[in-house]
Amino acid sequence: MRPIAIITGASAGFGRATAIALARNNYDVVITGRRSEKLETVEEAIRSKTDADVLSLTFDIRDKEAVKEACGKLTGKWEAIDVLVNNAGLAAGLSLIHEGDVDDWEQMIDTNIKGLLYITRQITPGMVKREKGHIINIGSIAGKEAYEMGNVYNASKFAVDGLTQAMRIDLVDYGIKVTAVNPGASETEFSLVRFKGDQEQADKVYEGFTPLYAEDIAEAVLFAVSRPPHVNIDDLVIMPTSQARSRKIIRKKT
Repeated sequence: MRPIAIITGASAGFGRATAIALARNNYDVVITGRRSEKLETVEEAIRSKTDADVLSLTFDIRDKEAVKEACGKLTGKWEAIDVLVNNAGLAAGLSLIHEGDVDDWEQMIDTNIKGLLYITRQITPGMVKREKGHIINIGSIAGKEAYEMGNVYNASKFAVDGLTQAMRIDLVDYGIKVTAVNPGASETEFSLVRFKGDQEQADKVYEGFTPLYAEDIAEAVLFAVSRPPHVNIDDLVIMPTSQARSRKIIRKKT
């Protein structure tokens, strides 16, 4: 029987690439997200390119009851989740703390922290019972160092970093692995979401250098989950070659 991975936020970006990478490497996958039409395209891509079985679950990770209801659909073979990839997350807005939009703050906190906790609470009891499993939390360089106008996004990703460390301590007695993968500047939907659909502004983020791509992070996840049983990758920070710190990026002049 193939191992099973569940990936949150799998409709695009890191989540989509990770779901495809795992499916190509002998995993059956559960893909989750808010946009059913996007999940359908991911499911079609997986079925056309691999032999993997796929289950799509459409729900909002911020809704505790919706998360619980969706996880209740993990019956039969889908109950035995081997890998949980906590990928769903976002940045909303970019402003100084005294000028911030409270709705943006709540969206980030509800998605990046509470959503991660909601699904982790549903999946980990099965891992504990089986004394087997691996949790991958997708963090960010923003969870390692603060930057101007990052404030609440920084705080949410620092929380992910802290939760990863705490999960590792809480779950080590049960043989469960926990890994943090922290990307630097990555060209996904991240900036488009942060700037609320402003494509021109989003494009400027990546001008003059080669950023990370979704597949780079998917390969890191695959590396972590494919280590032998005695090896746990605790913490990965992955940066583009041109980026040394959050705000230290070497850009070619045009």
